[in-house]
Amino acid sequence: MSSFWNNLPKPFTILAPMEGVTDTVFRQIILKLGRPDIFFTEFTSCDGIMSKGIEKVNQSLKFLENEKPIVAQIWGANLKNFYETAKYCKDLGFSGIDINMGCPIEAVVKRGACSGLIHNPKLAVEIIQATKDGGKLPVSIKTRLGFEEISTNNWIKLLLKQNLSALTIHLRTVLELSKASAHWEVMPEIIKLRNTISANTLIIGNGDIESYKEIEEKYTQFGCDGFMIGRGVLTNPWIFNKSFNLEDITTKERLSLYIKHINLFNETWKSTKNPESLKKFGKTYVNNFKDSANLRDEINLTKNTDEIIKLINKYINTL
Repeated sequence: MSSFWNNLPKPFTILAPMEGVTDTVFRQIILKLGRPDIFFTEFTSCDGIMSKGIEKVNQSLKFLENEKPIVAQIWGANLKNFYETAKYCKDLGFSGIDINMGCPIEAVVKRGACSGLIHNPKLAVEIIQATKDGGKLPVSIKTRLGFEEISTNNWIKLLLKQNLSALTIHLRTVLELSKASAHWEVMPEIIKLRNTISANTLIIGNGDIESYKEIEEKYTQFGCDGFMIGRGVLTNPWIFNKSFNLEDITTKERLSLYIKHINLFNETWKSTKNPESLKKFGKTYVNNFKDSANLRDEINLTKNTDEIIKLINKYINTL
């Protein structure tokens, strides 16, 4: 299937899907700082989209046209719900669909979803086909190297046989969570498998990337087609901008950006979304300057966005 995946630069970049973080508001902020080549939505439940609670779940699928190409990342374990959710994503105008087969959260794994599918390859294959049939969109997968141990010759090989548009590999096992260093040394083996099994499937590396310079170095060293950035963007939201030097960003610029983020959140979600999630961005904007830790502590004690903005402006006035 011809798609946006076929027209990307090498290496291309992706903002990783992170629940409660990478909503349309944060994506709009990143767009202004230096956009990645592709955006993914937050982690979105197929069961939730197909339930009476769709209005709430649907928030994670909200996007603006300037965010395209944008991929809806979905998860679950019910074939019918994958099929119907894929149809729904097509109708919403998404550029593609990504199936999460890597999230290690215990409650999700116990339901047989996400990384739980590593233990159920038959269902994993059926889910991929149901998603293709339902959405008629390019389908990609985000996964891990294996469950208890690295499993390129079983799990990764199985996924490569599914004729995917792209395969993103968080280079850790499920049991390692984010505690171990990413196993970039495994990437050459994965590239070799791809070249043998599915030459048209793009390989995307994910794990421990904190600067654009690292992307360039890893592209030269390993040759994967693209790179997905998750936690790195939370310490450096300018990470996709090649021309920016993080050291040049002033404290006032950081804090003013936080206020802009808060105001856009209020404008976008009004009272439909809990503003408590904005506190997650404390370390994104409130770091690497005098008293930043104390200011974050004060922000965590606030009760609403007005109080957060008041605190930030008070600090800005001392600069």
